[in-house]
Amino acid sequence: MSAAELDRAVRLLTRQVGHWQQPRWAAVPDGGDASRADLMHRLVQELADLGADAESEPCRPVPRLPNDLALVDQLRVVAADLIAAGPSGAVLARAAAAVTATRAAL
Repeated sequence: MSAAELDRAVRLLTRQVGHWQQPRWAAVPDGGDASRADLMHRLVQELADLGADAESEPCRPVPRLPNDLALVDQLRVVAADLIAAGPSGAVLARAAAAVTATRAAL
């Protein structure tokens, strides 16, 4: 897995959800148990944790901002930070799989 592949997965997800407004973020997907915003925030946290691990830093909670529209920007930032950390291909593959799974769940 390469950084370009993770970047592509992130771009696909951000194109899918980048235009959503608050009611759509608040909705729970069919068969789900959490709002779309909760699912996206979990993904952001997972990528932030992978980035922290790649940098040998402690994991820190990603703040849940009051406006869910900021989730797309948070995703872009933590994905860029993860890529900049230079993780292994296995870590990039795990991150891309998480992005793809979240995209499918939304």
